[in-house]
Amino acid sequence: MPLHVPPAPAPALRSVLAALGSPTAVREAPVSGLRAHQGPLSPDRPLPVHVWDDVRRHTDGPPRTRLVGWRFQIRGGDRAVATAEARLTADGWTFSHICGGPYVAATERALQQAESLTVPCQPRLLSVPELYMLTLWLHHDIDSDGSDGMPDPGDLLVPLAPAPPGIAAHHPQRVADLLPQLTLRLTPAPLLGSPAA
Repeated sequence: MPLHVPPAPAPALRSVLAALGSPTAVREAPVSGLRAHQGPLSPDRPLPVHVWDDVRRHTDGPPRTRLVGWRFQIRGGDRAVATAEARLTADGWTFSHICGGPYVAATERALQQAESLTVPCQPRLLSVPELYMLTLWLHHDIDSDGSDGMPDPGDLLVPLAPAPPGIAAHHPQRVADLLPQLTLRLTPAPLLGSPAA
């Protein structure tokens, strides 16, 4: 089923296009595949990026997230060679950075997985900084503009590789099922025993 991707804010797209048009920004990007690519580069598949701060605090209710930017897959030919992100500042949307690494291919793979689902959804990225984790968030509200909303217990999260130990990458899970695993990963282990008297 086609994914319902909301359009990125026009200023965010313009900021990424301006960066891609800048030889300096591309040449200085820490992404060898991008610097080595010959030919045009184009932004594709924009996804709103939300951050889920302090997972432990939301164990008894729905997680609260906040929109921090829009991430674009940067296509060189028929594949993504990098991502570029625009961030919202006090002055509006501005280009933030270009990056590469395993999340570029992992995002492509997760989007392909999501396209095979039969339930309509809106793809977003959800970052869990406490676990150095990034997921594809398949949100139930397909009419949203992508800027707000909380993960619904029935929404799906697809952890991107590399995922934290104990979390299966590319295995879609409902928020209600994954949340206990995440909070467990963040709970300090109890001290075993006490010193002998």
